[in-house]
Amino acid sequence: MRFVLKLHTAAAKPVIPANYAYPLSASIYRILSHADSSYAAYLDEEGYGNGFKLFSFSQINCPFQENGDRLRLLNRELSFFISFHLPDTAETFIKDLFHSEMIGISDKKSKTGFVVREIEILPNPVQDYKERTIVQLVLKPLSPIVAGMPDKAGYDFLSPVDVRFIPNLLHNWKCKIASCYDEATASSALLQLEPVFLETPPKPRVIILNGGTTTEKRMTGWMNFELQATAERRFVELLLNAGMGLYNGQGMGYVSE
Repeated sequence: MRFVLKLHTAAAKPVIPANYAYPLSASIYRILSHADSSYAAYLDEEGYGNGFKLFSFSQINCPFQENGDRLRLLNRELSFFISFHLPDTAETFIKDLFHSEMIGISDKKSKTGFVVREIEILPNPVQDYKERTIVQLVLKPLSPIVAGMPDKAGYDFLSPVDVRFIPNLLHNWKCKIASCYDEATASSALLQLEPVFLETPPKPRVIILNGGTTTEKRMTGWMNFELQATAERRFVELLLNAGMGLYNGQGMGYVSE
């Protein structure tokens, strides 16, 4: 399920970090931590063993001016998309969970607080298909897609023109299927991904998580391209809900039709 969150700040001149994904993710995790423990148990029983961990969110939608490692927002409202791989029965629960919540986007240099003014449910583009019907959907990233091969330093991040990029994303997709269903379902799933390049080449984005600390992470994600996904409806829906590639819970790999 997918939502759009609309936020408002009382700050006259709101400023947020250019690398805002990590603090925004921290605020989302804080809100999710308020979820009732009995509901989390329900998710486990219904086969959503990763619960709220299978989610992603987009970049923010708000005009801004860059100022070094800061973004000066040009108005007091911003929005972003967020998705969860949860049963449809959770829609009201999620709306209630986020309604009127405070979301802080801050680091050591600047701090801006927002209140959730509105949360709207977005339509499911594959809802008219049966669960095991093969569907094809062209997906575009609304936040950087991160693909990487593990190495001693963490990951060797891959670009969309690297021959390993698509197999890496397919492997990640199968891992998500295994976590939601089982290994047998994942191994037998027929999945296809084909890159769709635009007139201008894919654009890299360097993302810093937990910047300025001993646990700082740097990664490279990519935007300005599309991916044609072909699979059973339930598996395409998983991509829409959980995100593509790595670090989805930190705001990477949110895709939309």
